[in-house]
This record gives sequence, structure tokens and C-alpha cells, in this order.
Amino acid sequence: MDTSGATVFVVDDDDAVRDSLSLLLKSVGLHTRCFESADAFLGDYDPAQLGCLLLDIRMPGMSGIDLQRELLRREASIPIIFITAHGDIQMAVDAVQHGAVDFIQKPFDDRELVSKVKASLADSARHHEEDLERYEIHKRSITLTAREREVMSQVVQGKANKVIASDLGVSQRTVEIHRARVMEKMKAGSLAQLVRMVLIAEADI
Repeated sequence: MDTSGATVFVVDDDDAVRDSLSLLLKSVGLHTRCFESADAFLGDYDPAQLGCLLLDIRMPGMSGIDLQRELLRREASIPIIFITAHGDIQMAVDAVQHGAVDFIQKPFDDRELVSKVKASLADSARHHEEDLERYEIHKRSITLTAREREVMSQVVQGKANKVIASDLGVSQRTVEIHRARVMEKMKAGSLAQLVRMVLIAEADI
């Protein structure tokens, strides 16, 4: 999974923590950007940016939990790893139950932190690729005519052209033409590929 274009966003009000995390992550070749508050991060964040978020759970003003809720409200899917003190464990567990991917306790174990960050970046890259694939499938599907959609729906159910023709009240040759156009417009090299595309599109509804 290619994460070369990804960024690790560090949001913590403690200057020393931000500096140490930035040095650690840069030492293993990860691009890092630091913010001293949740508001500063939100003011700069682009949801299209590939990456993950290292987020302090307790901060003045908007807390890490508040930021997580705001990102959920905006339907931003960036993976979040919470930075916690010992007393924040239950809060961190609750945050994971609401979509955070993990949490890590202070003081950090460098290897554990880097491992979790790299796993989150891989997860972010995978979701990004899936989003692009869904978008591409949607772009192709809207080029289909109403009749082509009908034919595609029956084709992916495994129905033979003769059966589809009978169901739709058209000739078998007409079904064959529509079927060929569906395969061309959807850029499907096989029936299996077409079925997969339809399943992805339906899962996104």
C-alpha cells in the first residue's frame, strides 16, 4: 500500500510533545505537520489529504474528543490515534468505540507508536483507493441508459440473454446489444468484474 504522499497530523497543546513526535516520525521518513490546537487543525485540514491524526485527548478549548465528534459530523474519515495519559484510558476506549483506530499512552514507546502510525496510514491509503474506485464506478454507471441499467441488473443476477429478453419484452438481439454496451461503458472485462462493480455501488447506497 503506497503511503508516500501521506501526512501524519500531530495535534497537541504541549510544545515538547509536538517536537518529540515530529522528530521521531521524520526520523522514520514520515511527513509530519503539527498543530497546537484542534481549531488550528480544523482551519487547515483538507479531507482529501491522505494521512492520519495523532490527537491529544485533553486540550484547552476544543478537546480531542470534541474534534473527533466534529470530524464525524463532517464525515471526514481520517484515522485517529489518541494520545492519552493514564487517567484517560476509559475515555480513549470510548473514543475507539466511536471510530478512533487506536490510542497510545504517555510516555510513548517509540516503536509501538511508529508501528501504529504506519498501520493507520496504510488503512487511510486503502480507504482512499476504495473511495476513488467507488467514485469511478459511479461515473461510469451514470452514463448508462435506463434500459441498459435494467439489462445490467438482470445480467448480474446470472440470467441468460433469452430470459432477460422475455422479462423485458424485447428481442434477444436487443439484449445482446445492451449487454455489450453495458460492459463497454462500465469497462468490465468479464461478468465477474461487472458483478463486483455492482456490489461496490450498492454497498455505497
